[in-house]
Amino acid sequence: MAAIKDLSVGDLVAGVRRADRALIGRAITLVESRNPDHQTHAQEMLQQLLPHSGGAQRVGISGVPGVGKSTFIETLGCMLTNQGHKLAVLAVDPSSGRSGGSILGDKTRMERLSGDEKAFIRPSPSSGVLGGVARATRETIVILEAAGFDTIFVETVGTGQSETMVSDMVDFFLVLMLPGAGDELQGIKKGILELADMVAVNKADIFETKLKQAVREYKSALHIISDASPTWHPPVVGCSALTGEGISDLWAKIESHRKRMTDSGERELRREGQRLAWLQAQIRDRLMDDFYSHQGVSALLGDVEAAVKSGEITVTNGVTKLLHTFKGLK
Repeated sequence: MAAIKDLSVGDLVAGVRRADRALIGRAITLVESRNPDHQTHAQEMLQQLLPHSGGAQRVGISGVPGVGKSTFIETLGCMLTNQGHKLAVLAVDPSSGRSGGSILGDKTRMERLSGDEKAFIRPSPSSGVLGGVARATRETIVILEAAGFDTIFVETVGTGQSETMVSDMVDFFLVLMLPGAGDELQGIKKGILELADMVAVNKADIFETKLKQAVREYKSALHIISDASPTWHPPVVGCSALTGEGISDLWAKIESHRKRMTDSGERELRREGQRLAWLQAQIRDRLMDDFYSHQGVSALLGDVEAAVKSGEITVTNGVTKLLHTFKGLK
């Protein structure tokens, strides 16, 4: 297999467009690289691929630990590829750089899907940096859509800020929950339910008696949260990823959401908003990088931090000193 340095941008673009899996992998590796030269080539490649992207249904999938995300993704994914869909699964775990994460383990557990010619599974970069993971994932979506994948799952670990990050890059955000809602609702952050376009209560085969109660309680919780869309109220469904019960019904609701959002114009408005939010996030990240790599700021930062800690100067005065240095002001 050719190394990145042996491939031209044209080679990668052509390879992605003909769905060459090896070159798709190389293209994704290029966008994940922090090497400045690689990034220059990556952006040139992405610019050429951009007109061919945007056609996929992008679905974010999150869930509490132990909810059975891997089994769910494999069951739903295999159903879709059997129907002729081309599916890509991107696993996002900003913590993987510190802990090793569970992503590669998930991939090996999804044996049927991993071996499916119509499926492509990719873990997140192991940078452990939320902004870096977000950038690489967004740019990977462009590559995969240009390669002809019509459905993209973006899986997240189910804790922390990664949920918001993923919901800001998908068309539909699915939250997986376990039965036993009475106890569980106490520990669920309101934020994740506000992001949900649907809640699916998994493992119906094991917790059959608790399923109806869980569905009722999640429905009640969603009724007190303002809907993000005027034309869609998030449904709550029961399913079993192990047996396949309720999975086709669940996907039908996702397709119904797509049609409704497309017909109303909300789908494109949502994507426009996501692109603008991403622009603003990238500006912030780039400015922060420039600020902390500035020679004058680096030389002054330790003294300012010490002065702020000791109470010698106010935080605002410390910030002003650093910004004046960054801008070259006296």
